[in-house]
Amino acid sequence: MVNLSSTPVVASQTVCQQLPQAWSWRGHPICYRQAGESGPAVVLIHGFGASSLHWRKNIPVLAQSARVYALDLIGFGQSAKPEPTSGLSYTFPTWAALVSDFIQEMIGEPAFLVGNSIGCVVALQAAVDRPDQVRGLALLNCSLRLLHEKKRQSLPFYRQWGAGVLQQILQFKPLGNWFFHRLARRNVIRKVLHQAYVNPAAITDELVELLYQPSQDQGAADVFLAFVTYSQGPLAEDLLPQVQSPVLILWGDADPWEPITLGQAWATYPTVEDFIPLPQVGHCPQDEAPELVNPILQEWLARHGGPTPSSESAPPRVILDPHPLDSEREVKG
Repeated sequence: MVNLSSTPVVASQTVCQQLPQAWSWRGHPICYRQAGESGPAVVLIHGFGASSLHWRKNIPVLAQSARVYALDLIGFGQSAKPEPTSGLSYTFPTWAALVSDFIQEMIGEPAFLVGNSIGCVVALQAAVDRPDQVRGLALLNCSLRLLHEKKRQSLPFYRQWGAGVLQQILQFKPLGNWFFHRLARRNVIRKVLHQAYVNPAAITDELVELLYQPSQDQGAADVFLAFVTYSQGPLAEDLLPQVQSPVLILWGDADPWEPITLGQAWATYPTVEDFIPLPQVGHCPQDEAPELVNPILQEWLARHGGPTPSSESAPPRVILDPHPLDSEREVKG
């Protein structure tokens, strides 16, 4: 695994200078970052191809009033990237189990989960599987999984056919590896970021590097190919009605990958307390617009983050009811 602390660009920020801690899960090292000494426990869950460092602009701020844990999911960041096998698959149930086990073993009390992109689906799955461990969910531009086999039926025939053919091709390992290594380049990553972000000032060398470095690890191609050929499993809209804890949804309204028009219907779900559009923000609000996201998360955590009963004195309950790197960010309007 790559030691990002040795990369000058990434090490420029305090949160990035800190070496991640390690936890063993099913025999594999899982890296995480922790900050904050008091307040409710909060677990940050990154999106596809990202890592705990995608929360580097949020961790110091949230840690002022919470105990923050940012995970590198297995297959990403500095965590292990084992070859997919029958015993370990890169699916939402796998990642949700990792999150649940982390809460149980490393935190020891229910936590708030905050996710971005596919990290939202991981959080939802964890909340459904282990509702006793989750106090609330904050979802930032949740993955709609538009290539899921259930959703392809609504696509034009040529798109249904094309997506299926591409997935079949990528399962041929030599071609899949070639495709991955064409993408895992700094210049390509920068181009993809310009699609996902509205504000070009947020696309820094630091950001490119923290996404690029893990892609060079052994096993990174296998993880990528396993997930892009995964069209089954849960959908967020199927999990949401099963969630028993309060849900906050933030959505950058300029996201080209997960259109807000498709997600707005979730505001009507009984468990969703607030659906907040973020104007002129793209797919990763926590990184592109931390000055908008952090205060909202802080207020939400303050509202719901009162003391919980000790696991020794009472059974777990289910609640029903850094400073930004780009502080001079301009919002296009």
